[in-house]
Amino acid sequence: MPLGKRTTSGVLGGLLGLVGLSAVAGVLVTATVTPAIAVSGYAASSAITLFDNLPSYLKVDEPMLPTTIYADDPHSDGHIELASFYDQNRTPVEYDEVATVMYDSILSSEDPRYYEHGGVDLIGTTRAVLNNFSGGDTQGGSSISQQYVKNVLIQQCEQEAAPEELQACWIEATQAEGIDGYERKLQEMRYAIAIEKEYSKNDILLGYLNIANFGGVTYGIEAASQYYFGVSAKDLTIVQAATLAGIVQNPNYYRIDQPEREDNGEANGYAAAKDRRNYVLTRLHQDGKITDAEYEEAHAAPVEPEIHPRKQGCREAGGSAYFCQYVKTIIENDPNYGPEALRRGGLHVYTTLDLNVQMPAEQAMREMAPAYIEGMDFGATGVSLQPETGRILSMVQNTEFNEAAETKAGEKSLVYAADYAHGRSSGFPLGSTFKVFTLLDWLEKGHSINEVLNGVNRQAFTGFHCDGAPITQTSKIDNFNKVGGYTGTIARFTKDSLNSGFLAMGAKLNLCDIMRVADKLNVTTADGKKLSDPTNGFVGPFGLLGSANIAPLAMASVYATIANNGIQCQPKAIDKITSTDGEEMPVPETTCEQKLAPEVAATAAAALSGVMQGGGTGANANTWDGTPLIGKTGTNERDQTALVESSTKATTFVWIGNANSIDTDNDGIGDYKADLFTTWANGRLIKDIRFPLAKAIQAAANAQYPGGQFPPPDPNLSRQILVDLPNVVGKSVDEAKNILWGAGFVPVVGDPVPGTQPEGVIESQNPPPGRLASGTTVTISPSNGKGNEIPDVKGESVSAAIAKITAAGFKAQRGSCDQKEGGGAGRATGTTPQAGSVLPEGTEVLVNYQARKCQGD
Repeated sequence: MPLGKRTTSGVLGGLLGLVGLSAVAGVLVTATVTPAIAVSGYAASSAITLFDNLPSYLKVDEPMLPTTIYADDPHSDGHIELASFYDQNRTPVEYDEVATVMYDSILSSEDPRYYEHGGVDLIGTTRAVLNNFSGGDTQGGSSISQQYVKNVLIQQCEQEAAPEELQACWIEATQAEGIDGYERKLQEMRYAIAIEKEYSKNDILLGYLNIANFGGVTYGIEAASQYYFGVSAKDLTIVQAATLAGIVQNPNYYRIDQPEREDNGEANGYAAAKDRRNYVLTRLHQDGKITDAEYEEAHAAPVEPEIHPRKQGCREAGGSAYFCQYVKTIIENDPNYGPEALRRGGLHVYTTLDLNVQMPAEQAMREMAPAYIEGMDFGATGVSLQPETGRILSMVQNTEFNEAAETKAGEKSLVYAADYAHGRSSGFPLGSTFKVFTLLDWLEKGHSINEVLNGVNRQAFTGFHCDGAPITQTSKIDNFNKVGGYTGTIARFTKDSLNSGFLAMGAKLNLCDIMRVADKLNVTTADGKKLSDPTNGFVGPFGLLGSANIAPLAMASVYATIANNGIQCQPKAIDKITSTDGEEMPVPETTCEQKLAPEVAATAAAALSGVMQGGGTGANANTWDGTPLIGKTGTNERDQTALVESSTKATTFVWIGNANSIDTDNDGIGDYKADLFTTWANGRLIKDIRFPLAKAIQAAANAQYPGGQFPPPDPNLSRQILVDLPNVVGKSVDEAKNILWGAGFVPVVGDPVPGTQPEGVIESQNPPPGRLASGTTVTISPSNGKGNEIPDVKGESVSAAIAKITAAGFKAQRGSCDQKEGGGAGRATGTTPQAGSVLPEGTEVLVNYQARKCQGD
């Protein structure tokens, strides 16, 4: 604080303080040297009373310390610092980690009788009181123990006071003038005597050097040594130690990191700091701590700071900055910690980040997704989880992290992978990756992935409801590339990501139940809205296909749950937290819980595996390294894309798209999103970036966490479903096709065949009516109108049979004869082709017969 002019109250206070402190001085002498000697006199008695009434116990709390966030070092068993956060840059050290010359410099300049007094230097205190009273510069006259007490009180003030109370609290802890100032001095003395009874001299001296301010936010001797000179406190030279000992006397005046200052800057060689340093050197020399030669050399040396700022904040984490920010918000939001603990608590936070996965992910993101694309607010993120623990292995983003109020293009502080509470992101519509909830509800209701539905698209599907309340599809929802759809199995719908197929599934389910599966798996909108609540607007046909804004990390957890046999382990970013002294602290809680029945998870995985195989929509992201994978793709309105893939040991989710609409007409409202199917970046259509990006991240994860085989699908949930195949003979082709589609079969129209039906009417079907697996292909053959039916002539005489077949328009001949006693002249046993066959007129028909004697024998 700046020094003020002496006032009348200050003079009076000085007079009273002189009397009081003089009396107390005698008390302290008797108390600390000859406690059995009695003192007398009114002034001494009053001072004793005042002194005795002051608190004598000072709780020495841990000073404010930076919190550091770490990732595992991939090249050792150690850790790599990602970022630190602090209000005061301080690194506590042990006694033997400080150079002896530093201790000498502090003691010679601040308290040369430190090891002789009992906490209060009576000579220094009396001299300071006399100087202050006589009108000289205000002096504290404080011993190191007293200065330590004052710094402890200031720390308590800074840690406990509300922001609006901080200035008053600081003044109260540091004021030196007036009656209140002398009372503070008395209190300081009382505390100093008390702590000397509890701590050793060396402990107090070290405590002072660890707590003292060295200018700005630099606190403690180690941080000061590193900041001003780039060396550790144990390696300080005489010049450096004397400079720091000078700074501590008036930190913000003598600091040497403001070269632009006129009174103590680079232009004048940091004159004020140099004068104070030279005073320290003089005291060292006078005390015999340095030689004549050392003194002369040091005294002549210029002040040459080498500033090494200790950077803080997640920006320093580089490509891991967004993961760092996610971890930071966890600490800030946790009831055991909070923002103050982050910046003052000295926490060591050991995270789940695996740099063996993170570094390749960062490289892939840099190569494939630019930080900025002109004409759009381009965004991309990728996140990987370990299914069996929920540990976040990597988190990358295309933009450069920057929390400043003003940012450049391509700079963001939003964590795209996370929700609003953990990165202030509003989430994104993740498209068909959301279809997994329909699949899961389908299986939980006992349906099979091999059940066949009519997935042919139409203007509107019917049958949607929420808990019995009808829901109407108000407009047609196209399939990707406007394909028409087909009748097929749920497994095929999943492989092809067929919208109309999933709408057909939804029409047979309760839409609210589908959303309740999302609720169960901890999926909400990024701002926390419950998806199953109809008032939030997501229960409906469009909601089934992924229209809600969801955090990619939340969806990654869903697929990790499927990969982990239905056990959901909540995303976890922190493995361990320790205090400065190594004591383990509570880790923000995450749980693992069975959310899906194992048979449901296994069967869902079987359906999702087709996505990553040849012909599946996610095949281009398959790592093809022998690791079995499941996955799902997603797009939304051509402006968002997503892809998730997972082994049994690692799950990767990638989102790429328009982070926000941009304002093209300058009305303050976003009105344009780029079409990812026509916009290019780094040699690829943006819609296709997700494939190589997810592939690269998953490959890195596979290398570190090799996956195995997924469990086989449940027999019941993958059973073939038998249904009645209707008879469509006699129906028109269109009518027959619609009947078969509706019944869950796949009609194929064959070539016209001779028949008795009118031309164009179905003459035959193969297979014939009966109970068959749904989805079976049925060939239907229309009649050409030119066929006759072979009559049944069994039992008739051969001649009569031939005549009857001839009359039906066929060329009749004797066929095979079965010679048998008692056969008589011969009776027909059948025909070739057989009776009932429809054939063109003139076709040769053989009459087979039995006779006592065959012709020609």
